[in-house]
Amino acid sequence: MARANRHFIPGCIWHITHRCHKKEFLLKFAHDRHRFVSWLREARKRFGIQILHYTATSNHLLVKDTGDAKSNPSAVQLVAGRSGQEYNQRKRRKGAFWEDRYHATAVESGEHLRRCLVYIDLNMVRAGVVGHPAEWEHCGYHETQGKRRRNTILALDPLAEAAEAGSPESLATAHREWVEEALASEVRQRDEAWTKSLAVGSPAFVLKTQEMLGARGKGRDVARVGGSFVLRECQEIYGANFIPENRPIAPDNAYLWNVFP
Repeated sequence: MARANRHFIPGCIWHITHRCHKKEFLLKFAHDRHRFVSWLREARKRFGIQILHYTATSNHLLVKDTGDAKSNPSAVQLVAGRSGQEYNQRKRRKGAFWEDRYHATAVESGEHLRRCLVYIDLNMVRAGVVGHPAEWEHCGYHETQGKRRRNTILALDPLAEAAEAGSPESLATAHREWVEEALASEVRQRDEAWTKSLAVGSPAFVLKTQEMLGARGKGRDVARVGGSFVLRECQEIYGANFIPENRPIAPDNAYLWNVFP
């Protein structure tokens, strides 16, 4: 998988995903998700990153490059490192908390960004944990909807601009409609275009991203997946249906959501 610091493009929006070691669901406890969000807030303060959206699961993070090639990887390192250390200390656990690498996918603003936002929102819906993103506390949905006034994380003005929504207020209305439309369509499948490709967007955006990646972009395939074009990380076949996202966490530890709120 690609490291975000190897693919720095000023002003680009990145969908960053990072899975727990061996695909274990180590953030199943609310306390650890809360600490993850706290470190995310601290990373924003320290490194000046623009966080556009997130959900604390295994994890999904949407950030914008602000001109410093080290800001995003430093932020991810802080959040992942500190939250993992705290979990291991609290549970008296040894060993890796995260997979060795996190993955970064460049996302074009506008329609594709809006689709990525909804994909992040529906993460725990796909996992079968909640029926609506509003039921999941540790995510950006509440802040986007204007329901969180203190300890905010998201850069709502840049998000509204990137989503072509005009203002945070207009974004809240439109965002709610996008989510409801997706829920009505009963979307329950993972889409690996958002988690395993180097770029998602229009043909022009994907080809430009490939060019800006230089040697790292050469030899990568450009393919059409649904309504988007993707720059593939490796030779893989993207299809309409993928493995459900809740597969790594079910059925062995699914009961923990009720036992340990």
